[in-house]
Amino acid sequence: MVAIPIALIVAVSVVDVLAPPDIHLGPLLVAAPAITASFGGPWMTGLVAALAVVAQAVIGVIRDRDELFSANHQAQIMALILVGSSLVVFCVLRERRAREMTQVRYVAETAQRVVLRPLPREIGPLRVASLYLAAEAEAQIGGDLYAAVRTGSGTRLIVGDVRGKGMTAVDEAALLLGAFRAAAHRQASLRELVTFLDGSVCAGDVPEPGETDESDETFITATVLEIPDHGSGVGMIDCGHPPPVVLRDGRAMTMDAERPAPPLGLGELVRGGYHVDTFTFEEGDLLLLYTDGVSEARDASGTFYPLTERIAGWTETDPEAFLRRLRRDLLHHVGGRLGDDAAMVAIERPHPARA
Repeated sequence: MVAIPIALIVAVSVVDVLAPPDIHLGPLLVAAPAITASFGGPWMTGLVAALAVVAQAVIGVIRDRDELFSANHQAQIMALILVGSSLVVFCVLRERRAREMTQVRYVAETAQRVVLRPLPREIGPLRVASLYLAAEAEAQIGGDLYAAVRTGSGTRLIVGDVRGKGMTAVDEAALLLGAFRAAAHRQASLRELVTFLDGSVCAGDVPEPGETDESDETFITATVLEIPDHGSGVGMIDCGHPPPVVLRDGRAMTMDAERPAPPLGLGELVRGGYHVDTFTFEEGDLLLLYTDGVSEARDASGTFYPLTERIAGWTETDPEAFLRRLRRDLLHHVGGRLGDDAAMVAIERPHPARA
């Protein structure tokens, strides 16, 4: 790449020397350091700028020694020095900004690994894959969440979405994930687990000493599942979250809750306790959990992403392959950029011969 500005300096110098006396191409030399700044660092840009200044001086000597000391030629040299110095300063600031952004990305990725840990590929007899798509290019984590915990007889999972955005949503997501990982190990029923999670979200609304009480109420939509190691029945409590989808023999079936509960944090609205819905998750099925960043993704015309229609007929049974295809299809639908964060978890219950 550096050959391009150097070749430009040589070409401008030769043409300027051979051109008629009334034609001056020296000002075009400023393009050489400008081009270098687009791909090079401050040292390379400064070197090319210095070569441009030397070339301008050589042109003045060759064409007419007296021209080197003319006001016009000296003004051209000073302009090259000024522009070259400005480009070097720009490169220094750009590299400093790049280092800062690298550090920010590193911190964000570290926070993601701590708060939103990647799910293992195998959890008991299940094969699992997870995917998080941030709406903002520089963001790594937001208010969408997922987690899985092994129990003595099966696997418990949660997928949720915190109301709001920014660091407040991240804090609430971390609080709920910590509460889920701590409580899901206990030999408590699914109802007791969700009751505990709701209490944790409500407790998170209480301001710490010295903090101001905010009027906005926090709530988190979530789906909590219990998948036993043996048998095909799955227990589910849906707290205002998009329902799971089971893909079986090319058919996409939405597992709607018979009695959905209000979002976590609004447990006082529950009457008679949480209701556990059940559905069938057989060997060879693929279970998809997701947040509304998937189901409410819009294309240019404002049409929502038709999840069950799009995945119907897909033959991928491997969770990772399925999520890769879903990611491509979802981003194609929205034109490459999501309007909201999206989290997805795909779970396969393989046949015994494949397990």
